[in-house]
Amino acid sequence: MPPCLCLPSPTLLFSTRHRFRLRKPPHASSQISLDSPLCNQISKSKTTGVIVIGGGLAGLAAANRLQADNIPFLLLEASDAVGGRVRSDLVDGYILDRGFQIFITGYPEARKILDYDSLDLRKFYSGAQVYYGGRFHTVADPLRHFADSLQSLTNPIGTVVDKLLIGLTRLNVLTQGDDEILNAEEVSTIDLLKKIGFSDAILERFFRPFFGGIFFDRELETTSRLFNFIFKCLALGDNTIPAKGIAAIPEQLAAKFSANSILFNTRVVSIDSESNSSSMITVKLQNGEILQSEFGVILAVEEPEAVKLLAGEKTVEVRQPVRSTVCLYFSADQDKVPIQDPVLLLNGSGKGIINNMFFATNVAPSYAPAGKALVSVTLVGLYGDVPDEDLVDRVMKELSGWFGESVVGSWSYLRLYRIGFAQPNQCTPTNLKKNPKIKPGLYICGDYVTSATFDGALVSGKKAAETLLQDRVMVNV
Repeated sequence: MPPCLCLPSPTLLFSTRHRFRLRKPPHASSQISLDSPLCNQISKSKTTGVIVIGGGLAGLAAANRLQADNIPFLLLEASDAVGGRVRSDLVDGYILDRGFQIFITGYPEARKILDYDSLDLRKFYSGAQVYYGGRFHTVADPLRHFADSLQSLTNPIGTVVDKLLIGLTRLNVLTQGDDEILNAEEVSTIDLLKKIGFSDAILERFFRPFFGGIFFDRELETTSRLFNFIFKCLALGDNTIPAKGIAAIPEQLAAKFSANSILFNTRVVSIDSESNSSSMITVKLQNGEILQSEFGVILAVEEPEAVKLLAGEKTVEVRQPVRSTVCLYFSADQDKVPIQDPVLLLNGSGKGIINNMFFATNVAPSYAPAGKALVSVTLVGLYGDVPDEDLVDRVMKELSGWFGESVVGSWSYLRLYRIGFAQPNQCTPTNLKKNPKIKPGLYICGDYVTSATFDGALVSGKKAAETLLQDRVMVNV
């Protein structure tokens, strides 16, 4: 059935600190008719309340905030599903997340907006195994795996002092509020770690592959604000993946909305307003059709696309280099999995192209058919000059050096994902509390507006919606 947008009654009530009345747009109909000859498209020159462009985490969070206060919205998504970069594919019975993505349960906004129980989150071991000197060494969270941490005190991944410094760093971030962390004086992450006093051994063998895999930044030039925020979230929560794939997170948010409020395969090509003082925003679709928003437009696409759509507006250019990654998947028989623990494996050798990997089915068996295992391997960078086939061969050869050719040779290649824009570049100087308002009626959100995390996307979406609501207050009841 073609989707439609149902608008509520003429008087809309919403809550912030007070209750206000928001007037219905004078030209908005109670329903947008979609009788266009082209499926899943809107008739020309229709007006609605709020238009949200982009169905990633930020756009979904914005829509969720609007819906909570009964504000009419239409979410336009260019692809065939919600999620943006947070997507999963089902390939021959295997769940393949589009890139290495781990969900940290300690994210503060995520705790408020998501139902963790329904996501059926599966936990990683709290720590990592680091490949160095031809074998794996354990780095363990002493509060969750005390015995393991004692045994690892003297391993070559760092000194005893390094392990004590990790504990002190943890205590330091736990005593700070999130806003304090995100507004603190900043340096690069690598400079912060050196200032704390970590040895070169643990910097090269643990911090570069671990946080380099989180930031997709092996040089650790990313702001110390983001490091401290993530370090705090790691201390407060678990690393997890949903049993049904990372896409379960955006799908849970979208399930709250009426099917009529989301249009898929609907690409926006331009955004315009009558003047800088007018809040009536016009959105043009790729098929030539036009929508107008009386309350405002929330632009929730990734940063490079936002810059294109905001051409002519006062926006900052995309900082280079953007963070890119390659993720490769392999299938294996269960008896050909050399490690059975649900643990992240890091390359601390300083050699090769692999940054990190894990056996996804050790964490969530649902990621593969019965009797099978799924192997996920992550590279930092795009390797754009290396053909897929050559990249697969290099990765297989490197893995054979870790686990043996007889083991890795039995694995089968499934798929490779090259993600050109995996994250925005958040090197110093940063502003992780950007104003989402571009001009009257036009707002932006996304991880580039706040922090380059799942939580940052959710926070920015909520903040964009709340800023729009505050701007559209007409009468204080």
